[in-house]
Amino acid sequence: MTTDLIDVRITRLPHSEGLPLPAYATSGAAGFDFLAAVDAPMTIAPGERVLVPTGLCIALPPAYELQVRPRSGLALKHGITLPNSPGTIDEDYRGELRIIVMNAGTEPFTVERGTRIAQGVLAPVSRLRWTEVETLDETARGEGGFGSTGH
Repeated sequence: MTTDLIDVRITRLPHSEGLPLPAYATSGAAGFDFLAAVDAPMTIAPGERVLVPTGLCIALPPAYELQVRPRSGLALKHGITLPNSPGTIDEDYRGELRIIVMNAGTEPFTVERGTRIAQGVLAPVSRLRWTEVETLDETARGEGGFGSTGH
């Protein structure tokens, strides 16, 4: 199966020189890895949140977002997660991509230069137009929420 590739322009900031660009680990991977562009090791204490630089700036095409998600291995082994997951990089953002990382584990975690810190997934964006109405159609669920379906 062939997938159409979407061109995304990318520039490097000086602190990302020498690091590879984000890449898919396998041909079937939905996400690619972001690497930490830190100059010195950064230790994250349990419960602490930090902003990890990637040293990259991008220009997404219209009607796309870049979702930033935790890496499952870091979450399982070390409790490293992204508190705003999935984070959204909007098509009109041109600043450095920096990742909000939280240590939900019980031990300090050290981010080294080149650590695979998060993953990105390119996703299409649909925009909506609100249509205000007097009433909504009835459904079997109605106003039930927060566990109302019994699951």
